Amino acid sequence: MDYPKLKISLILLFSTIAFGTFGYVIFEDMPVFEAFYMTLITISTVGFSEIKPLTHVGRTITIVIIVLGISLLTYTLGQVARIFVEGELRKILGRRKLEKQIAGLKDHYIICGYGRIGSIIVKELRSAGIPLIVIEQHEEQIQMLEAENVLYLNRDATSDESLIEAGLPRAVGLVTAVSSDADNVYISLSAKQIRPDIFILARASDVKNETKLLRAGASRVVCPYQIGAQRMAEILHKPTVVDFLDHALVNKELDLHIEESLLTENSPIIGKSVMESQLRLKYGVMIIAIKRISGLMVFNPGPEVEFKAGDVIVVIGQNQKLQLMKKEIR
Repeated sequence: MDYPKLKISLILLFSTIAFGTFGYVIFEDMPVFEAFYMTLITISTVGFSEIKPLTHVGRTITIVIIVLGISLLTYTLGQVARIFVEGELRKILGRRKLEKQIAGLKDHYIICGYGRIGSIIVKELRSAGIPLIVIEQHEEQIQMLEAENVLYLNRDATSDESLIEAGLPRAVGLVTAVSSDADNVYISLSAKQIRPDIFILARASDVKNETKLLRAGASRVVCPYQIGAQRMAEILHKPTVVDFLDHALVNKELDLHIEESLLTENSPIIGKSVMESQLRLKYGVMIIAIKRISGLMVFNPGPEVEFKAGDVIVVIGQNQKLQLMKKEIR
C-alpha cells in the first residue's frame, strides 16, 4: 500500500537531521556522532544541555532544527499512528462485511482450494453468475482472491467449523480441489457428515484414489490429468471432432452453449413429444439428450419421445435463446 504523505514527511525529517548533523560538523567543528546526537536531542526536546557552547551560527542551526524537526517529527508520528489505526479499522470493518456476506449466502457452491484447478472453477462459476465462496489458507492465494474480489474464508478446509462457517448447511454443492488426495477424502467425509445430501465434486490427482473419494462421500470424481491426457489423445486421432467442439463451444463469436434444464411438474411441455414441444422451432436449439428421473439417458431423442416431470433435457444453441427457453419451460 502506498502512503505518499508518510514518505514525504520521512524524507523531510531525515533531511532535517542531515542538515543539523552536517551543520554542527562544519560550523561548530563537532565530531559526526556528537553532531548527530546533538541534532536528535534537539528534535526530541528531551531537555539535555548542549554538548559544547554554541556560536551564533550554531544557535541559528539549532533554531532551524527545533522549528522544522519538532514539526516534522510530530507530523510523521501522526501519519504512522493514522496508518495503524486505519489499518486496524479496515481489517475490522472488512471482516464484518465479509461475515455479513457469508451469512447471506444461499444456494451457493463452496470451493475448497484456490490452486490451478480451483481458480479456473471459480472463474467459470463467476462468469455464469453463480454465488460461491472459497476456503483457502495459503497467503499467496489469499492475495489473489482479494485482488480478484472473490468471497473467501482464510481457514483450513478440512475443519468442520470451516465448512459450517462457509454456509455448508445452505449450500447447493461443494468442490474439493486441494492438491492432496488425502485432504480431499477428509473434506468429503466431513461434508457428508454435516450434510448427507450435499453434492460433492472431488478432484483426484491419482486415478487410483477415485474409489476412495467415492467411498468418502464424493458424488463425482474428476482426475484432471486423465482428462487432459484423453483430450490430447483425441486431438491425435479425432482432430476434426475436437476442432468442431472448440469452434462450437469455445469460440465466443458463435455464441453457442450447451445447457441443461430441469422440467418441473408445472412445465408446459410435460406430456408433449419432442415434435409437439416445438423447442427447435421456437428457440433454435438442438436436443442432445434427455435424462430421466430414474437416471436413464436418452441420447438424440426422436420426435415421438415424450417429456416427463423430473426430466433434465440437454440442449445446444445460442446463449440468449437458451436462457429464454429455460425460463419459459420450467
